[in-house]
This record gives sequence, structure tokens and C-alpha cells, in this order.
Amino acid sequence: MNPNVPNPSTDAAASHSLLPRGHTYGSVTEKISEVVLTTRTPWSWLFGFSVGFTLLMVLMMAVAWLFYRGVGIWGVQVPVGWGFAIVNFVWWIGIGHAGTLISAILLLFRQEWRTSINRFAEAMTLFAVACAAIFPLLHLGRPWVFYWLFPYPDTMRLWPQWRSPLVWDVFAVSTYATVSFMFWYVGLLPDLGNMRDRARNRFVRVLYGMMAMGWRGAATHWHRYKIAYLLLAGLSTPLVLSVHSVVSMDFTIGIVPGWHSTIFPPYFVAGAIFSGFAMVMTLTIPVRKIYHLEEFFTIRHLDNMAKVLLATGMMVSYGYLMETFMAWYSHGKFEIYAVINRASGPYAVFFWAMIACNVLAPQVFWFKKARQHIPTLFVISLVVNLGMWLERFVIVIVSLHRDFMPSAWAMYYPTIWDWATLFGSIGLFLTLMLLFIRFLPMISMFELREQVAEQTEKKEAPR
Repeated sequence: MNPNVPNPSTDAAASHSLLPRGHTYGSVTEKISEVVLTTRTPWSWLFGFSVGFTLLMVLMMAVAWLFYRGVGIWGVQVPVGWGFAIVNFVWWIGIGHAGTLISAILLLFRQEWRTSINRFAEAMTLFAVACAAIFPLLHLGRPWVFYWLFPYPDTMRLWPQWRSPLVWDVFAVSTYATVSFMFWYVGLLPDLGNMRDRARNRFVRVLYGMMAMGWRGAATHWHRYKIAYLLLAGLSTPLVLSVHSVVSMDFTIGIVPGWHSTIFPPYFVAGAIFSGFAMVMTLTIPVRKIYHLEEFFTIRHLDNMAKVLLATGMMVSYGYLMETFMAWYSHGKFEIYAVINRASGPYAVFFWAMIACNVLAPQVFWFKKARQHIPTLFVISLVVNLGMWLERFVIVIVSLHRDFMPSAWAMYYPTIWDWATLFGSIGLFLTLMLLFIRFLPMISMFELREQVAEQTEKKEAPR
């Protein structure tokens, strides 16, 4: 087999192919590595990084003021003790789920269409979890004593309160972040070795060499890599289901009307995959255009992600329906009022906006033309991201502001510092994501090369 023989394919076949059209075994590496090793940074990247870094500085300022003045700068009060901090926490954790789903579960099911987007989605997972992790710490009020949540030995024999959802979150999120990082980094090793060998600058070559941890592409390296990667995929798969289930139990164990529901764990997991795939699509579409990667992030990839968005959107819609049905079926007057208050109370506009974004908007993906129309995909992905944030707002804020006693009812009004923290966390995410795109290969080169080699063998095989 000659790896330099181009892969002949017609336009019709290429439109349904998951592999780069007309590329050879070596040109895949050349195209992807040049995005990182080039000395010319696109102006669009510089503009995006300046926006993200500016928002990151807003986050730093908001956090500094929070440490100085306390959580009173936020809009939280009695009875709404959970404000934007918990809304943003659940939103970011949900966004981080698509990366593990794409990389681990689709790998175990041998879905080849994950190849071009798995590295990108794994990085998104890590950065989304990093954004999520800061909010419980800020929400503590005294974040400098966060280590009290860990079971460290001490002379006073004080241990964490294991019945507290806050402790559950610490262990769930830290475990998820650790396994996701290991899965991402192990997957990077072959490509880091490749980057080391192709780097022209000595400092860059040494840096990639240290990160590659001695990778030489030997048979023993590949053997151990395959075992480790598969084991980490197996470990990551149950985490997709468990982590957001634990986050949902923060609400489920409460007796607040609108929270006390057994449907929350599967409902939250479906919503997490829904928002995560929407964010992958939001990031992939401009990146493929800026770096001219349309042959790697193909229409077929976007079409499949749109189908997943449609399926998970239907699951989320079913969760909304079951919440309403169970409130009626249980004849609980408080649950019934919680549903009515969401639809017709002072926050009704947020509820109906959530329904429009999460239930109605994805229905356009029943049509193939919509699934393969780039502007439509981008707009719907943004709408879904907004809708999933509104869903968390409705669950947290609207359920808390009117519970059992009308004498304790009060409105929640976010302050400028609430908004600064939200948009600042988006700046942190964008900054980390753009740094990853600039300095590490965003597409798995060796997996694409494997697919090109397999395709070439099939073309050359005698019939």
C-alpha cells in the first residue's frame, strides 16, 4: 500500500464521507499541525482572544470585589439563597458533558464520526468544568476554607457533612475533572510526539517533547496506549450519567415545590447532553470557517450533531411534560402552584422563552435541509445554549422565590456583579479554548490517518 496515493472519491460520495476528501496519509498531519506550528496568527483569533481576555478581566474584578465585600453584592436574599452562582454552575457542568459523551461512549460504540470532533469536545469539557468549579467556591461565602469539604485528618476530628449535596458535588466534579483530563491527555500523546518531530523551533520542540512523555510510536507504546485509552473510556462512560445525576440531587433532596422530583437525574443528564452538543456546534462552525477545516468538520458531522440535538431536545421536552403531569397527578397543591407560577407568575417570560428555545427551536432539525444549513445550525445552537441557561434559571430562581409561605415570598433581582460573573466565566472559557486551538492540535491526527489508511486499503483491494 502506498500511503501517498490520493484517495479518489466523487463529489456525491464525499458529501456523505466522514474522511477528508482528496487527502493522503501525510497531508492530514500537514494540514492540522500547520494550524499550531505556523508563526502567523489569524486576526480573527486575536480578536476572539482579546474579547475573551477582556471578559476574563471582568471576572477577576468581580471576584476580587466579592472577596472584599462578600456575597451581599449579589442579588441573593431570603428566600432566594441560590442565585446566579448555582444557575451558572449547573449550566457549565451540563456543557461539559458532550465532550465525554463524544469521546468515550461513541468510541465504545465504534462511531467513526466522532473522530474529527472528539479532541475539540474533550478540551471543551475540561474548560467548562473549570468554569463550573469556581461557582460553588464563590457561593460558599468564605471560599478560603473550601478545604473543609474534603475528608482531611485533623486533631478536632471534624469531618464533612456527608448528607450535604455540596460535598457530593465536590467529589463528583473533582472525579469527573480528573478522569476527563487523563482521557484527554492520553489521547493527545501520539499527536504531541508528532508535533515535537515537526516543530522547527528548538524551544517548541523541547516543550512538546516534555509533554509527549517520551512517545516514540513504538509497538509497545501503541499497545499500552490502546489499553489505557479504552480503560479510560470505560471509566468516563458511567461518569457522564453519574455526575449530572449527583448535581440534580442537589435539588431533588430538597422539599421545595418544583425540586422534589425523581425525574430530575435522567432529565438533567439529557439536558446536559443537549446543551453540550449545542456548545460543540457553536464552537465548531466558526472554527471550521476561520481555519478552512471544512474537509475535517464535514457537513456529515454537523448533521449527526443536529440529530443528537433533536433527540435530546425531545427528551428534555418529555421532562417538561412529565413535571407538569406529575404535579397534576399527585394533587399536591404546592406542586400545582409551582407549575402555574412558572407559566403565569412574574418570571413567566423566562419560562416561555425556555420553551421556545428548548422545545420549539430544535424541531427544525426534522428537515434535512435545516440540518445541513450552516447559518441555521449556528443560530439554533446559540438559541439552545440560551434556553438551557434559562432552564436552570427557572429551576433555581423561580422555584425558590415562592415556596410554602406567602409571607416569605420575594423577588430576585440580579445585580451588575451577577452579570459580570456570568459573562466573565464565558470569557474564561473562551480564553482557555482559544489558547488550546492555538497551541495544541484541535483534531486527532493519528485517528484521521488511520481512517485514511483504511479507506485507501479498501480502494486498492482487488474486487
